[in-house]
Amino acid sequence: MPPAGVIFDIDGTVLRGTRALPGATAAIATCRREEIPVRFVTNNPTAQPASYVDRFATAGIDVREEEVLTAGRATVRLLRRDHPDAAVGVIGAESLREQLRAAALDVRPLSDPVEVLVVSIDREFHYDTLVRAQTLLADAAVRFIGTDPDMVIPAAAGARPGSGAMIHAVAGVTGREPNAICGKPSATMRSMVLEAFDASPESLLVVGDRLDTDIALGAGAAMRTVHVTTGVASEAPAGVTPDRTIDSLETLTDGW
Repeated sequence: MPPAGVIFDIDGTVLRGTRALPGATAAIATCRREEIPVRFVTNNPTAQPASYVDRFATAGIDVREEEVLTAGRATVRLLRRDHPDAAVGVIGAESLREQLRAAALDVRPLSDPVEVLVVSIDREFHYDTLVRAQTLLADAAVRFIGTDPDMVIPAAAGARPGSGAMIHAVAGVTGREPNAICGKPSATMRSMVLEAFDASPESLLVVGDRLDTDIALGAGAAMRTVHVTTGVASEAPAGVTPDRTIDSLETLTDGW
């Protein structure tokens, strides 16, 4: 029986760079033809939905901005809900700061006192950054927010450190775990995904390459899950088992 909606991971599941992975174009076309709503959900906190629309277009797939949910959007959602008036410091890319500013959040330089510290992938991360995070988070009242848990991310030259690596470094020197992490499989991202569909969680299908984020996202809400082995290998959290494992999206819609 076809699902009432499909949640696709992007990198390693549907796309590799700007190239569609085997079966992706046909699987999405089947969803469109059968009027099955889709969302494309990524733990990338830096790229805006519009940039994904362009990437999909280059791969020959038409996607609308509202169909793309990112860890950046999830971070904005959490901050606007829980800390709308807080001074926010960011360890991360300028594009993440831009997203927070666009949401009317009060983004401050790391040299300023802040009430919330957001930690994300930062390709300019260095010792002084870690020292500043240690100083800010010595105050227990400062909230520690991570954009997403991905320790490594796919890149053209192979897996490279992701947001999780920076978050773990900060947690290690401060002796504090994040108060919240916003990307998959968090409750924040799960709520954002479920609100996109007019259907019960049990009728939805999550498709992704990572057991620890994609499949865990679905399992946390009793959604059906399909693990596709085309991307980053990861270990499944305790109690998380995909309903089905496939080698590519070429067989995703078999039996629909």
